[in-house]
Amino acid sequence: MRETGGRGQGPGRGPGGAGSQGGPGAARRTPGRAARPGRPGSADDPFDLPFQKGGPARDDGPPRRAPQGDDRPPRRVDGDPVRRRPPGEGRTTDPGGRVPPPRGGTPRREDTARPQRPPRPPGPPPRPPLVLRLGNPRRRINVGLIAMAFVLSILGGRLIQMQGIDSKRYEVEALNQRTLDEVIQAKRGSITDVNGHALALTVEAREVAIDPSVVHADARAKVAGVLAAQLGKPQPEIAAKLAKEKTRYQLLAKDVDPVVAARLVKAQVPGLTAQKQYRRVYPAGDLAGTIVGFVGDDNTGLGGLEEARNSVLTGHDGKQSVERGRDGQRIPMTRTQREAPVDGSHLRLTIDRDVQWAAQVSIAEQVRRSEADSGTVIVMDVRTAQVVAMANAPELDLINWRKAPPSHYVNRAAAEVFEPGSTNKVITAAAALEGGHVRPGTVFQVKDNIKCYDRVLRDAEPHPTEKMTFEEAIAKSSNVATIMAARKVGSQDLHRMLRAFGFGAKPGGGVPGEEAGLLPDYRAWSGSQSCTVAYGQGVSVTALQMASVYQTVANGGVRIPPQLVAGTTDPKGVFTPAPAGKRTRVVSERTAQEITAMLERAVSDEGTGNLAAIPGYRVAGKTGTANRYDQRLGRYDGYTASFVGFAPADAPEVVVLSVLQNPKKEHFGGQVAAPVFKDVMTFAIKSRKIPPTVSAAPQARMSAGQ
Repeated sequence: MRETGGRGQGPGRGPGGAGSQGGPGAARRTPGRAARPGRPGSADDPFDLPFQKGGPARDDGPPRRAPQGDDRPPRRVDGDPVRRRPPGEGRTTDPGGRVPPPRGGTPRREDTARPQRPPRPPGPPPRPPLVLRLGNPRRRINVGLIAMAFVLSILGGRLIQMQGIDSKRYEVEALNQRTLDEVIQAKRGSITDVNGHALALTVEAREVAIDPSVVHADARAKVAGVLAAQLGKPQPEIAAKLAKEKTRYQLLAKDVDPVVAARLVKAQVPGLTAQKQYRRVYPAGDLAGTIVGFVGDDNTGLGGLEEARNSVLTGHDGKQSVERGRDGQRIPMTRTQREAPVDGSHLRLTIDRDVQWAAQVSIAEQVRRSEADSGTVIVMDVRTAQVVAMANAPELDLINWRKAPPSHYVNRAAAEVFEPGSTNKVITAAAALEGGHVRPGTVFQVKDNIKCYDRVLRDAEPHPTEKMTFEEAIAKSSNVATIMAARKVGSQDLHRMLRAFGFGAKPGGGVPGEEAGLLPDYRAWSGSQSCTVAYGQGVSVTALQMASVYQTVANGGVRIPPQLVAGTTDPKGVFTPAPAGKRTRVVSERTAQEITAMLERAVSDEGTGNLAAIPGYRVAGKTGTANRYDQRLGRYDGYTASFVGFAPADAPEVVVLSVLQNPKKEHFGGQVAAPVFKDVMTFAIKSRKIPPTVSAAPQARMSAGQ
């Protein structure tokens, strides 16, 4: 058994000890040279670390001690005897008696004087340090290559899917992302009078907007001032929009003149855009305002012919697809798909601008003078039933239609319903003459009142009983004589004649807002109503319906529905006339001529409509004065005064009707409505260059004894 030494002796040391030169554990020295300080085995090494067969130092725990009772003599180092250290010598302990472990696993120097502590019983051997074993490098490379191949296969499969299998779908999606569809607005067709003068037309405009985020805060006041001055907007309003700097779009104004928009763009206002659009303008202002109507912000008709013929005027919008980048700019050299818009057709009316103006001026003046609530004038061509003028007072100003009250939007000439009064007597006369019940010279004993069931009905003015021919009764507008003739006709035949002249049905000529009026069935007539209907009370009509009645008489007994649209002109300039109205025989030509003679006498000095006479022309017409039913009050209140006639009586060409609702100063039709008829008819005759009448009026049929 090999002996073990004390400190500094370990495996591989020879008998010569640490200082021997031939032992395997001895430090190698070069003869004549001292060992380098600080290296193990050197003379001045502060630590005497054990080595295994010349290998690196290893920490195997506390140094092993020599067995007790070892009586081997102490070894010598370089010939000096080595004293064996008694147990506990050279060790220090802490106050608790514990020996501090050596630092860094290195035994402490023996010459350090430390308190002695009792030896600690040996514990379990220390656990070896955990060593990460990296394994075979080739295996690591193979695993990495497999992982990379797996990831690359996923990416390759995705690329094959995107660029091969689903390439078309992604191509379409990408195209949709950069493609912008734009609507190309079609130009709305214009509305003109019969001679081509514009009443409504469409012109180019600009919609001006701004991006507040690009307007510097220091420049907002200056930019707001420039925009307000050019656009005609209040500066605080513009400034408030520019202050919304977190927004990207603020609409400043619509319907801006292109010249103004171009001036702003040229001034390089930051963030300003001007988009092309169209705007509707009405150069004639309130001329035929309720007939023409107006359009809303979406370019859709909201009243009059703008609404009634909206589909004809609008046309069809086009569309355009362009490719744009992220900044909104069009990508050069990319494809563009464009579908051209189809502009709307132009509408040509039968209205004559000059006659329309004269009618509006005349009725507006008379409404003001008589303090009436409203008034209406209609001018029609006898042979074609075309409406030459249709005026209302007050009239709608199309330039400021937003500020007008809703009552001004209504075309009263076609929509306002009223009881016609004595102008309705021509239908009773037509029924009596056509049925052979009376002749123009038939004599009646006429009192100023007549009892009709439970009511007593009277003439407009009291008079003694007198003999009147039927022609005289119509000329003097006798209610009593008209009731006497209606009793000969009967309620059923009278109702049939009213229907034949168009009562109770819309005229059917396409006039916007037209109403049918009210014609109760004759079986529902009360006892007194069978009498009052004969002179125009108990039935309701519109001004257009009543004008159509006189057009039928003037046209020899042939009725034609009123016509307001002469035709349309497509975007290529091809004019298509409107189809002529259906012609319907209502009464015979003889009956029409006999009624014309009666109406001509009504305008003579002995008739009620003498204020409607026109020098040099034979005029036929009839006055009307009826009690007015007020729907707001739910009762009769005031009067409806009217006059309707045609000229020249021997060869009728023009029909004119005038109606005033609730006049305050005078209320008889011959007083307030006949002068309007005269003014408008005189203007129409001159405008249409109708020559004066050369024939004399027929001699009036007088009653017996006169």
